[in-house]
Parts: sequence; C-alpha cells; structure tokens
Amino acid sequence: MPKFDTRVQELRYKVLKEIIRHIDKGDLAEALYDIPKDVMPGPKPTMRCCIYKERAIIQERIKIATTHTSQMDENIIKVIPIACDECPLGGYTVSDACRGCIAHRCSEACPKHCISFDSSLRAHIDKSQCVNCGMCAKACPYSAIENRIRPCERACKQKAISPNPETNAAQINDEKCIHCGACVYTCPFGAIVDVSFIKEIIELLKGSKNNTKYKVFAVVAPSIGGNFIEYKNGQIIAALKKLGFYDVAEAALGADMVAISESKELVERGKLTSSCCPAFALYIRKFFPELAQYISSSPSPMHAIAKYIKEKFPGSKVVFIGPCTAKKSEIKHPNVRPYVDSAMTFEELQAFIDAREIKVTELEEDTYGEFGGSFFGRGFAKCGGLSSAVNEAIAEQGIDFKVNGQAVDGMENVKKALMLFKNPTSNINFLEGMACEGGCIGGPCNLQHQIRNKLTLDKYSAGAEKNITENVEKSTK
Repeated sequence: MPKFDTRVQELRYKVLKEIIRHIDKGDLAEALYDIPKDVMPGPKPTMRCCIYKERAIIQERIKIATTHTSQMDENIIKVIPIACDECPLGGYTVSDACRGCIAHRCSEACPKHCISFDSSLRAHIDKSQCVNCGMCAKACPYSAIENRIRPCERACKQKAISPNPETNAAQINDEKCIHCGACVYTCPFGAIVDVSFIKEIIELLKGSKNNTKYKVFAVVAPSIGGNFIEYKNGQIIAALKKLGFYDVAEAALGADMVAISESKELVERGKLTSSCCPAFALYIRKFFPELAQYISSSPSPMHAIAKYIKEKFPGSKVVFIGPCTAKKSEIKHPNVRPYVDSAMTFEELQAFIDAREIKVTELEEDTYGEFGGSFFGRGFAKCGGLSSAVNEAIAEQGIDFKVNGQAVDGMENVKKALMLFKNPTSNINFLEGMACEGGCIGGPCNLQHQIRNKLTLDKYSAGAEKNITENVEKSTK
C-alpha cells in the first residue's frame, strides 16, 4: 500500500528523507548539490520538461527545508516560483461546447464587450479586457463557457492566492492567508510548500544528550489514529522514542483539558466560538474582526498539554506532530512560544522514521502512559468532536446549560456559519469551526485522505477512557 495519496507528497518525503540522512551524517553542507541528483537520478525527467529543471526545483525545496526559522518571515506557506510555471492562467474560457448560436447571449451579457465571434460564429474572449465577472457563463445556454481556476486558487477560499503580474507564478497575500495549507495539498506540481523545522528538531534532540541535559517530549495530534495505518499505534510511540524523544503525549489529553475549560467559559459567557483550530481563529480575526471577542480564551489542545508538560518537567522541550500547517504558525504566537518549541507534520515524521531505517513493524508496542487522552479528546480530530466533548464536559459537571451548537468544516461552510453566528436573531451560542474538510483528519499533511482513515480513527478513539473529567484527574494527579 502506498504511503501517500500523491506523487507530490512522495517527492516532499524523498527530499526530507535525504536531508535528514545527511544531517545525521554531518555532511549536509557538502551534500546540498548531491541530494537533487539522488532524488532525481535521471537521465530522463519524470515530472518536468528536463532533468535539470527537476533538480533545480529540488534545490529550492532543500533551501526552504534547511533555512533557520529565525530567517523566515511570518508566513510558513511558501511558493517555489520555478516550480509554478505549468498551470495556465485561470479565467473564463470558451470550450468546444460552443455551438456558434446566433443568439449571442454571452456577448450581450458581457459588461466589457470583450466577446467576439469568428467566421463559424464561435465565441472568443479577449482576455486583456475580461474582468472574470462570469456573466457570459451564466448567459450561455450550452454552458460552453468555463471558469478555469488554478487548483491553488480554487483551494484558497480566502482568495489569498493570485498570479504574479510579471511571472504568472502564484503569489500569496499574507494579509489574507490563514496558513491552512489547502494550497499545499492541492497544488498538482508541488509548487507551494510549508516550511520545515526538521533540521532544528534534530538539533534539539541531539542537544538533549539523550535526554540527560533536558527532556524532549513528542506531542501527537489525535488524528494520528487515522494515519500510519500499516503500523500499530503503540509501535509509532516506540518509534518516536527510538528517534530520541524522552516520552510521547497525546494532544488528546490537552483536548480533554480544553473541553473542561471551554465548557465552563461557554456557560459563563453565554456565547462562544472554538479556538482549537488556529486557521479558523485567524480567519475570524482577519475577516470577521467584530466576532473576535467571542473566540474562546482556552488554549488549543497542543498548547494546553505542552504547558502541563513544561510545568511538570521544568526545562523540558516539546515538539508537536500532526497533519496541520497552521500549527507551525501557532507555535510562533507569543502565548504559545514558551511551551511548544517546534512542530512537524506526519509527512515529516514518516521521512524521519525511514531516514533512520527504523523497522516500525518489528517494534514492541509502547503506551502513552500518563499522557493518554479520552474518547472525547481523541474525537477532536473530526469535525463535531469538540462540540461533543464540550457537551459531555457540561454534563459531567452537572451544569444546567443548553448548548445550541453548530459544527462546521471547510472554509466555505465556516464563512456561512459565521455570517449566521453574527446575526442577532440567531440562537447559536457555540460555534465549532475547522478549516479543513472533515476536521483535522482532512488536514493537508495527513499521509492519506481516505474514508478508511476516518474509520481507523473511530476504532482508535473507541479504546480510550469515556469520561473526560476522570481521565484528566487520573492523568494529572
């Protein structure tokens, strides 16, 4: 069974795997020009027009993966311009379905009068005059006019991506970007990438002197239950310890903590939106600033469990591992920075494991020990899981409060829900928002995005403690 959905994911994995191998060997600087040849041996190209362009793109990937984060700007989503030259410009285009009718409704509907007709009466659009209003497409009785949008632009519901007017390569408007990573997964050429902190994570592990100088904890997202499905979860825990982590904690335990605090806050304030998805919270602040006052003050599960770990083990370090690109931005937030030292994705973890040649299936299973989450905490990986946990926490505390909640996923649905949430006549008092479709299980850096992953997650969640309060008390006593 393939490790990833797409060849783009596989390419990112191969590059990172080679980078890690050379970091371990201590010859990364000397190998920077050899890695592209190892990844793309040639002589024939497999993805681009020539082997030299393929290797040049790999070189750019290496730069982004090895540049120190202190030298990066705030946005962890980057465009590789040299890789972004294959997609045609988007916009409305006349297809072969045009019948050359004599009604010419498309032309009549065009406010810029940029549609002309050839000798066969087929319509043509003057792209220099077209403003992409779409009126012609609506008017055409044959639906012969199509809006061809670049995949990255279609994926970005905030319209943060547009063609560079000089190069036509994609460019990201940082003022609109919420770091959700939808474009990273969607781009068919892998021209948009998330910054990797893997080099710093390896340095962090080495600097611990086998966890004697300080302890390094791995915090894994609840959606791990839907990933690495060829391994047992206990084997992944064992693999993380072989990589050098002192111990492994579930962010699901942090989710339990958040469910308790957020339920109390909802009862106290009366109206609330969730704060667990950093892309959702950032979207509110950028596009619905009038609703920012309703964002829960509770930390994210990652933040909550990392804070608990650092308070219990002073001087320790924490690395978050999950399917989310936005988490790499969240760790830069002043409130989070003291508790989470770095973050990597499931894709990067797979590369890390394979670069170290760890035979996961041969490892004896380990456990989360005192850092395990409940059934409801693990449910945070799917849309609606947080709402279920808040309702459960309210019930466990015996609080008389009716939750009129709504759980939405995907940015188009999020926008609609926020419009309703701000309507004074709406009775919704709790809004759970997840930027990715399906929730975290649909995040851009999951290894695969298939229905069986969700079924595997359900099975993973079913084996956990069913009481949130009891699980937190047991884990933190």
